[in-house]
Amino acid sequence: MDSSTEREKTLRLLERVREGSLRPEEALSRMLIEPFDDIGYANIDLHRALRQGVGEVIYGAGKTPEQIAGIVTAMLGKRISNILITRVGQAGVDAMESAGIPVEYHPIARLAVAAPDKNMTRVGDIVVASAGTSDMPVCEEAALTCETLGDRVTRVYDVGVAGLHRLLAKRDILTHARVIVVVAGMEGALASVVGGLVSCPVIAVPTSVGYGANFGGLSALLSMLNSCAGGVSVVNIDNGFGAAVIAHRINRMEGIA
Repeated sequence: MDSSTEREKTLRLLERVREGSLRPEEALSRMLIEPFDDIGYANIDLHRALRQGVGEVIYGAGKTPEQIAGIVTAMLGKRISNILITRVGQAGVDAMESAGIPVEYHPIARLAVAAPDKNMTRVGDIVVASAGTSDMPVCEEAALTCETLGDRVTRVYDVGVAGLHRLLAKRDILTHARVIVVVAGMEGALASVVGGLVSCPVIAVPTSVGYGANFGGLSALLSMLNSCAGGVSVVNIDNGFGAAVIAHRINRMEGIA
């Protein structure tokens, strides 16, 4: 997952060209071959970390356990570690473990990390806040994604507007964050409230939590899109992963105090 590994490999390749130990044509050939690995049912993007700062992430839903294990095995063969698998069930985890792959599984978030980096130093200050306990699966997908990418995360859960004093008790944590991910279902009001309290960017994640008129998260989505608080951006319904990647990029921007 770490972009620094890919950058180091590319720099070593270019250094060899400069030293004269590798012909430019051969270096170009290697770089053309490396961008992806075709394993039949998947084309694994090997240069995504180099291009985007975050490596290939496996979306587990819709893939068979064997396909998930096969993709992870191929990535490990290319010396890629700390691999995120989102929306994965126990069967996919069992398939990876049967293939001898070390894996950490977080069932609430349905998220796994293959060949996890146990020595990662986490930096910055991302807050993940939830309106209710029922929003935790999406919150944990966001929080664990950020932590896997090397971000320091503080969780502030169950602080929805039905009991606003709970949120205000955490105001010091909120005001010191570099970026806040706010996860809420029902009417999605928490994002506007947080956006009105802080100066940092707020990423709102509507969830499908709610009664019938919630329309599977559509009401929360529309409320967040119509927020009157400045600095609030919105991702798709239940997309904790998408919010996490944006938060990670903001957290790593230079010049943020």
